[in-house]
Amino acid sequence: MIYTAYFSLGSNIGRRKDNLKHALKLLDECGIEITKKSLLYETKAISKIKQRDFFNICIEAKTEIAPDKLLKICKSIEKQMGRKPHKTNKNGFYEPRIIDIDILLYGQKIIRKRNLIIPHKNMHMRRFVLEPLNEIDPYINHPVLHKSVKELLNECQDKSEVTRHL
Repeated sequence: MIYTAYFSLGSNIGRRKDNLKHALKLLDECGIEITKKSLLYETKAISKIKQRDFFNICIEAKTEIAPDKLLKICKSIEKQMGRKPHKTNKNGFYEPRIIDIDILLYGQKIIRKRNLIIPHKNMHMRRFVLEPLNEIDPYINHPVLHKSVKELLNECQDKSEVTRHL
C-alpha cells in the first residue's frame, strides 16, 4: 500500500540550503518519492545556547516503506551527512545540527513506540513546522488532535519569527 508521509527537515551548520538539497536527494534515492516541497523558511534556533538560525522545509512524499524503516533511513541519512546522535550540552540544550529529518505524519496512522512517535509529538507546537506544512496543504488532518494544519497554525502558541524565502 502506498502512503502519503510528511517530513520536516532543518539545518543550521555549514551550507544550510545545500544540506537540505542533499538530504532530499538522498531521500529520493531511498525510494521516498517527493511529491511536494515547501519554500525555504528561516527560523531562530530553539535553544538558550548561541547558534546559527535554521533553514527549514517540509515535504510530502509517497512511499510503501514502513514507518520503522523510514525512521532508519532518516537516521542513516543524518549520519551519512555528518550528524552526531542527538546530543545535548551540559545545560540540556540541543547542539547545532547539519541536518535534522523528522517524520511528521504517515497517512492517518498513529504510532506510539519508544523510538518512533507518529504524528510527531511536538509538530503542533512548532511554528517552523506548521508554516511550511501549511504551505504544502493547510487541510492535512492531525489524526490525534483531529484538526487541520491550518487550525493548528492559527492556535499555535509558538510566536517565534519564521521568515519565508523564495
